[in-house]
Amino acid sequence: MKAILALEDGSVWQGTAFGARATACGEVCFNTSMTGYQEILTDPSYKAQIVTMTYPHIGNYGVNPVDVESWQPHVAGFVVRELSPVVSNWRAESSLPEYLEQHGIPGIAGLDTRALTKKLRVRGAMNGLISTEDIAADAALAQARAWHGLVGVDYVKEVTHRQAFDWDAEDRQSANFRLVFGALEGDARHRREPLPPADIPIVAYDFGIKYNILRRLRQHGFRTRVVPAQTPAAEALKGRPAGVFLSNGPGDPSALPYAVEAVSELIRHGIPVFGICLGHQIL
Repeated sequence: MKAILALEDGSVWQGTAFGARATACGEVCFNTSMTGYQEILTDPSYKAQIVTMTYPHIGNYGVNPVDVESWQPHVAGFVVRELSPVVSNWRAESSLPEYLEQHGIPGIAGLDTRALTKKLRVRGAMNGLISTEDIAADAALAQARAWHGLVGVDYVKEVTHRQAFDWDAEDRQSANFRLVFGALEGDARHRREPLPPADIPIVAYDFGIKYNILRRLRQHGFRTRVVPAQTPAAEALKGRPAGVFLSNGPGDPSALPYAVEAVSELIRHGIPVFGICLGHQIL
């Protein structure tokens, strides 16, 4: 099956379809990681973005249910140079195309991702359309140019957890794992290093938080209560936390007045506040 990627500057790229049979608009960007495509797909910060992988060979170790950064994939589309026809890893439970198809995400392979990346590096991220359906180039361009983009849109409300929860209260997900040389049985992720006591209570605002951030906080002794993005400051402070963490997330911070209001109130209370990525911008 054929697939198409159209950019707002008039560029049209043809390739081979994989994943879901679908059409999606998004901001086209690139990622230079050599591994970790599953973590990238499930990073909420990539909501409404079409991600191009600069590393040429993608999909060779498949997908598993452990190496995820949130509750589902969030990218609008996925662009690769070469999709591996073989999955070879003892932890894999499905292939990359199967995973994208399961979650309704279109992918395109066979593009000159070096040329595409150079264009994005010079021009910056651009609005685009990716389609694995039967769509003409002029129609794809028109839709890419008509897409509303990221500015002024609240994507956080689409990726945040709906209910507050305590992260890894039973200490089953956060410890570092180590591969045991010569081990033939069991999942190496069950061979975990000891964790320090979780004796520092904090609140983490979920604007699109990655699970590995929560794992790292736990490894440093924090007991983290994760709250939805729209949680008022008074609610976040009920448990008398030692500090508040503002997470990463997608989109435009100016579209989140409720977050700015809550953080302003937290600052007035004099509690330590730490923000990264979108959380830093809100702060």
